[in-house]
Amino acid sequence: MRRSVNRPQEKRMSRQLDKTIELIDAANNEDPNRESAEGKEWPKEFLYSHRMTDMLERFKPDADEVGQISIRAQHIERWKSPRDAFPMNRQGYLQWRTQLYKFHGNRAGELMAQAGYDEESIERVQKAIGKKAVKVNPDTQLLEDIAALVFIEHYMQAFADKHPEYDEEKWIDIIQKTWKKMSADGQAFALSGNLKLPEPLVPLIQKALNAA
Repeated sequence: MRRSVNRPQEKRMSRQLDKTIELIDAANNEDPNRESAEGKEWPKEFLYSHRMTDMLERFKPDADEVGQISIRAQHIERWKSPRDAFPMNRQGYLQWRTQLYKFHGNRAGELMAQAGYDEESIERVQKAIGKKAVKVNPDTQLLEDIAALVFIEHYMQAFADKHPEYDEEKWIDIIQKTWKKMSADGQAFALSGNLKLPEPLVPLIQKALNAA
């Protein structure tokens, strides 16, 4: 049975885009990890990818096909490269992140090629997913904006609940780092009232931004 989540109606797709999104969803639907939302259990990365698309529709509804694919495929099949497969230290973390960027980009490229996309489009998606030229490459910056906005709305509170040992100074640093990843447009959207902020963290968010 095809899964779906509530989100704004997607714009009309090209044949290649429709096929690529279908392939990405099918891949992420195999995630053995589960997360609750809307009263149901969802494959974790399937849910994340749809939240990313939902945010894109709200933030930049006119995004081109490369942008739509980059956003949907950012975490494709992430469970296949677990963090604990690398040393549990800073160096291991960086190795894991570098490997993830390459893995996600390659998987997205494979599915795009299967759907009939040209090399130029595939390379743009791989560059965005690989976090290349942040602040310079519009595709990469769009992905950074959407990822940060989705983190704030859907995952920041859960992250806080998971780390009760973090003090105020640590949280201010996390919020400021997240803020700096966003473009001016992303920051404006976050403060526009169109983003659901985690209420318990709003005082810390305000303090962090005032100190930035």
